[in-house]
Amino acid sequence: MNSTIETLLAHRSIRKYEKRKIEATKLDLILRAACNGSTMGNMQLFSIIVTEDPEMMAKAAPFHFHQSMVTEAPLILTFCADFNRFNKYCQYREAETTAYSNLQSYHWAVTDALIAAQNACIAAESLGLGICWLGTITFNCDKFIDLFKLPEHVFPVASISIGYPAETPELTDKLPIEGLIHSEEYHDYSEMDINRIYHEKENHPNTKALYEENQTANLAKIFTEKRYKKADNEHFAEILTEMLKRQGFLKNK
Repeated sequence: MNSTIETLLAHRSIRKYEKRKIEATKLDLILRAACNGSTMGNMQLFSIIVTEDPEMMAKAAPFHFHQSMVTEAPLILTFCADFNRFNKYCQYREAETTAYSNLQSYHWAVTDALIAAQNACIAAESLGLGICWLGTITFNCDKFIDLFKLPEHVFPVASISIGYPAETPELTDKLPIEGLIHSEEYHDYSEMDINRIYHEKENHPNTKALYEENQTANLAKIFTEKRYKKADNEHFAEILTEMLKRQGFLKNK
């Protein structure tokens, strides 16, 4: 097994970090790796905001729901879907720029940004650093748009804390690979398939701890009724829709 595969298979979320700054040479390698991924039409429709200033981290912390790694990690990278730069390029070359004010263009840019984010994560882990994805970037996209002063056609889609690990948590329990892979075409899941695919996860020690914490032995209900509730999802979806309009990716009706 080569070192790249070993890095990928050893991935774990790190939420506690040493009080140690990341060397400039390592940060440069991470950013270069991020910017060298596949992109739509080689347009590179993303931007990366590098946050190392503790004051800026403190400002972002409430919007990340005060997760400890936001202020304890020495580095936060925020990846944005960015059509602003390419639109400016077209504008300054007297080319059409209205073609990209739509969801299709947003989808292109989101894909570019996520590929860059994953490249950065793999690069960081290969250099002995730990990372954690911060899903809150999408919940409070409106707050981050204002905090980072993002212009029209720029949208935050991923945020990663990076630093030297101060913990070595167990690998996260995952679904068996055969439950995720389809041969040639999509094969829908029967109840028997679902029972088999989720059996190990539902009986994992981490899940049993969730049962005790939430006073229920139904993992699906923990997700739908406790962790990612319908009311919350609809609330954040409304914010997302409004921000897509404001940032020029969704037409106002």
